Amino acid sequence: MTHSAPGPILRFARGLWNTVNFTRRLVFNLVFLLLAVIVLVVLFSGRPELSERNALVLAPQGEVVEQFSADPIERALARAINQPLPETQLRDLLRALEAAATDARIERVVIRSDQMTGIGFAALQELAHAVAEFKKSGKQVVSYADGMDQKQYYLAALADEVYLHPDGMVLLEGLARFRPYYREALQDKLGVDVHLFRVGEYKSAAEPYILDAASPESREADLYWMGDVWRRFLADVAKLRKLDAETLQAGIDDFAARVAAAGGDMGKLALEQKLVDHLVTQDQFRDLMIERGVEDEESHSFRQVAMDDYLDFVDRERTAFDTRPKVAIVVAQGEIAAGDLPPGTVGGVSTSRLLRDAREDKDVKAVVLRVDSPGGGVFPSEQIRREVELTRAAGKPVVVSMGNVAASGGYWISMNADAIYAQPTTITGSIGIFGLFMTFPDTLARIGVHVDGVATTKIAGAFDPSRPMSPEVGQTIQAIIDQGYRQFIGKVAAARETTPEAIDKVARGRVWSGAQAEERGLVDELGGLSDAIADAARRASLASDGFQVTYVEKTLSPFEQAIANAGRNATARALIAESGLPARLLASPAAREIGTTLRLLESPPEGGRPFKAVAYCFCEP
Repeated sequence: MTHSAPGPILRFARGLWNTVNFTRRLVFNLVFLLLAVIVLVVLFSGRPELSERNALVLAPQGEVVEQFSADPIERALARAINQPLPETQLRDLLRALEAAATDARIERVVIRSDQMTGIGFAALQELAHAVAEFKKSGKQVVSYADGMDQKQYYLAALADEVYLHPDGMVLLEGLARFRPYYREALQDKLGVDVHLFRVGEYKSAAEPYILDAASPESREADLYWMGDVWRRFLADVAKLRKLDAETLQAGIDDFAARVAAAGGDMGKLALEQKLVDHLVTQDQFRDLMIERGVEDEESHSFRQVAMDDYLDFVDRERTAFDTRPKVAIVVAQGEIAAGDLPPGTVGGVSTSRLLRDAREDKDVKAVVLRVDSPGGGVFPSEQIRREVELTRAAGKPVVVSMGNVAASGGYWISMNADAIYAQPTTITGSIGIFGLFMTFPDTLARIGVHVDGVATTKIAGAFDPSRPMSPEVGQTIQAIIDQGYRQFIGKVAAARETTPEAIDKVARGRVWSGAQAEERGLVDELGGLSDAIADAARRASLASDGFQVTYVEKTLSPFEQAIANAGRNATARALIAESGLPARLLASPAAREIGTTLRLLESPPEGGRPFKAVAYCFCEP
């Protein structure tokens, strides 16, 4: 048998494949060798010691979160080339303040809040408590910013002295909540019929799909909880700055006139309103810190240590093996959806697994579920709630600590805890569910497409979105949503030891601030994460100093752990940066921001339903 020689096209294809394959192996081997060198550097390079008389600089980057959602490799590479990180963990800020209070090498804390792009009001209150505890050490807290919005200003106002750039401004404007509404675009322009099924006149999360403006009930509920949060914000700022809350409010209401009176000089206006203490440039502030501390001649600045570097020192110096029993923290941050999901979201499977891991760990004596979630799917919410119930049944107390938002599905996963803690400014409640079912026969008809056929039963094909929805389908979905709401308020009633009728009066999708929820029996105590941890320890009969706190999170792979460790080593960071690899890998990051309202339509229904059943709250200002 003879074989014909391959043609020119086949020879070219083979050559191209061999070239691609060689290049792939070469790149992989080079990356592997680089990482091997980095790991060796981490293992054998000497680590510097923390010098005396430092200022701890807290300069949160990006969004302040409960848990990183960014990939650990991406974070390490970004840190290696000094690229701004998109997130800062709240726990790291709190831990740094706690450690610095008793560390003789830290003389003061310097806050730079103007690099922070987002933070919730409840997280700000956690930080306010931590700074107040730090100040008990007698050490000074100062802040400097080029300019600040109101959340950045709240963090800066925690300092003993607030410095602002002369050309900077402080913008206090109040709370607002505006959303896009899609009814005209979907129904009139595209011919999409949106069928909304809900219980509760205040369950407004899906109103944008069926209305062109907010309903009266939505406006009423939003103004109620937002008014409470704003009053507390003003009261806190007034107390910190020794001002009057009514005067602050008057200054905001008369903002335009006051700006004009100050000749448009926003720095001067902030100083006149006593929002800041001094107007100085960054170099003048640097000189002031040198006078109060020690000059770092190498950096031509005051001797300082960044939060991440300081925590590296703290962690390295805690070498003793801790055998004390554990209070485990499981973080549920982000939208709740089905499946095994990465950090930054709450997966019905993944978060349930973390709770199960805590329950099955013999060293864990109590669990704190830290919830910062506006909710999501009903089915995964129930999966997580069940794990809370099973953990309590196993004899381990579960205490919920609500963060910025723990509403709708976020409340669902919280309700069966031994106790629920919330900050006064936490956003919670929104007890209710809704279902969405969209059909688009008119959309197809507009382009000349028509759907027809036969079925063996009345229900076969009834949930086909290319056909008009039948009345029977609407009745079926509404009955399921009604049952889901009865299940929701029934479970809440059983957990809160009251009746479904009593819960219905404060439910029906209505959103409350943490303080309002506590008044209505939906929350047990007002307090932060530290309060919840202490309660969990008491319930497990642990002495106040007889336990350690640990986070139960998805375990990093050996590769991820090696990169993360390298990112903490100064020599390794320099080596990574010199390689140029991070810049190439991070040059074109995928867009992260997706319209939140439209994201509800992307994920598939759960629990075998042909439509989405959702416990969600669009309630972040």
